Amino acid sequence: MQIKAAVAIKPNTDLEIQTLELDEPNANEVLVKIASTGFCHTDIVGRSGATTPLPVVLRHEGAGVVQKVGANVTDVKVGDHVVLSFSYCGHCYNCTHNHQGLCENFNQLNFEGKTYDDTHRLHLDDGTPVSVFFGQSSFSTYVTANVHNIVKVDQDVDLNLLGPLGCGMQTGAGTVLNYIKPAPEDAIAVFGVGAVGLAAIMAAKIAGIKHIIAINRNDLAKELGATETINNTAKDPVKAIKEIVPRGVTYAIDTTGNTGVIKSAIDSLATAGECVLLGVGGDITLNLMDDILSESKKISGVVEGDSNPQEFIPQLVKYYKQGKFPLDKLVKYYDFADINQIIADSTNGKVIKPIIKIDPELAK
Repeated sequence: MQIKAAVAIKPNTDLEIQTLELDEPNANEVLVKIASTGFCHTDIVGRSGATTPLPVVLRHEGAGVVQKVGANVTDVKVGDHVVLSFSYCGHCYNCTHNHQGLCENFNQLNFEGKTYDDTHRLHLDDGTPVSVFFGQSSFSTYVTANVHNIVKVDQDVDLNLLGPLGCGMQTGAGTVLNYIKPAPEDAIAVFGVGAVGLAAIMAAKIAGIKHIIAINRNDLAKELGATETINNTAKDPVKAIKEIVPRGVTYAIDTTGNTGVIKSAIDSLATAGECVLLGVGGDITLNLMDDILSESKKISGVVEGDSNPQEFIPQLVKYYKQGKFPLDKLVKYYDFADINQIIADSTNGKVIKPIIKIDPELAK
């Protein structure tokens, strides 16, 4: 079938809305009409060609309505409202132990540009294959995705709002609730309070943590659950944190990928504390003894909040309905035609979580 999609043709150039051919779903796949899709900074990396072969259709926080299901699909049916999340294999050690976010085949399935069965569903008019992103490529009017990408959600919640639960919100909140699992007496510092950091702060409030310290300049952090905020352009964050918690924090979460910020996050830890890295970054130099071993500190990287999306995303929807996870306070809506403005506004910090309405009436 023919669809409209925003295609990255050349590295770091404007996306182009084109007519593409989308294959029908196979036995383990679902055809979804997209209502809206969130924008994540990983999409900017994808546009550069650094993660996925070009041409590629980006976006990986889709929300829509099921149109067709393959013969083997039993979890969803035509007409269901769904969120699209990351792709996972379902059979590796981590997947079979309910750690789908830590799938051993994650990079292959989400970044190499092919679908679960190692083929392509998207094609240009001349038959040239177009890479899929995160198994979904939701910057399009329709997607064909493996059932592992599909999460059924309540129809009494605005579908246009829910796409970001598929990646950014899941990453921040899941890191706290699924991976860290903090005790109320713990202290946590969140470095970088964009969408992922704010999701972590909301989750920390749900967990009832005594000290939730936000490091950055974002007025929403306090409203969403931070007990203290630190402007790291005006104060040394490590000194400021230890004025609040003299022994240091039990956990530090970095969402920036910035090497200097990561070093501050490690330095802010209490003895035996853990720094959890979520942001895309590069090289960092540490002294093994001074920075890690001498105080038994730990550094870990967590993908997608160590989540099983079919379990965790519906839980986040419940928290939203209960008023505990107000993601609507983070979002700004854009039209499909504003694709390149979204990238500019997100890059320069004008918006925390952009959502692109592709067929907004579909949610009604």
